[in-house]
Amino acid sequence: MKILIVMDPGIVMPVNGYGGIERLVDLYAREYNKQGHKVELLITTGSQIEGCLVHDFGKEGFPPQKKDALLAIPSAWKFLLKNHHRFDLIHNFGRLAYLIPVLNKPVKKIMTYQREITGRNIKYITRFPNKNLLFTGCSADLLTRTHLPGKWKAIHNGIDFSQYQCTTDLPENAPLVFLGRIERIKGCHTAIAVAKTTGNQLIIAGNVSTLPEEIEYFEKQIKPHIDSKQIIYIGQVNDTQKNEWLGKSKALLMPIEWNEPFGIVMIEAMACGTPVIGYTKGSVEEVVDEGITGFKVKDKDAMIKSIARLPQINRNQCREKAEERFSVRTIAHQYLVFAGMMA
Repeated sequence: MKILIVMDPGIVMPVNGYGGIERLVDLYAREYNKQGHKVELLITTGSQIEGCLVHDFGKEGFPPQKKDALLAIPSAWKFLLKNHHRFDLIHNFGRLAYLIPVLNKPVKKIMTYQREITGRNIKYITRFPNKNLLFTGCSADLLTRTHLPGKWKAIHNGIDFSQYQCTTDLPENAPLVFLGRIERIKGCHTAIAVAKTTGNQLIIAGNVSTLPEEIEYFEKQIKPHIDSKQIIYIGQVNDTQKNEWLGKSKALLMPIEWNEPFGIVMIEAMACGTPVIGYTKGSVEEVVDEGITGFKVKDKDAMIKSIARLPQINRNQCREKAEERFSVRTIAHQYLVFAGMMA
């Protein structure tokens, strides 16, 4: 089977730094290839994906200049009009507009959303004659906020579990960890309060948002608590450091104040055997398996109480359950089943 994966140009793959969706595109392309499919990608100039054929249609630059983003649309149209007949499946992680020339062509098409979904384009596009057009979102919670036309399915994100090491033996004084962009809706201030109340060390990892209000949030509500003893800020981490810090922590705290569409750091933690304690917002409810991969709580007081329950979690079982549900192999298979390409 031949698969074309499309992603907005701007970030070169493999990703070196920021690029959440691009990392997923890279993973799924490699996994489709590993499962025996021929994979081609329409992505940023200069990208290379092992085992796959890459076609570039836009230059590097994030966020892309408005002119470059607009130029990508006719470039995608030209490629798809010329080559759509060569593919059994087009898996689009970029703009829905890219699919316009092939909407009514027989090639199967999956439009995948990783962020909040705006309905105007979907309602407009689905008024046109179309064939084999499918939509997915990265969580069921995300889809509950759409109520849009078309055939939809929630398919979670996956990771390559071979890139994460499960750590099972931790000392009693192992730290808690908060890993993510430091902005109010991520709840870092709550993680600090939980650590202080329970007498635990907290490792804070992540970049500070560049928005003025978030810089002020960091300066006034986070920085004053950083003492490099109990509350330790280590800044943005690479994949190796992420693996290390997640593995040596007794739990990942996710006191989010918004409906986060997925939060891939949750399964990265689970892959290290580290349970997640998260507020029941966004995808947390469906990602965390209560008592196996973590605990789902409603507020700060409940999060504080759950710290004492962490010894109940078997870290090997935490990883095994997460791998069963969120390995890239499992998720790639779900996409192909949804497209009718596999049983």
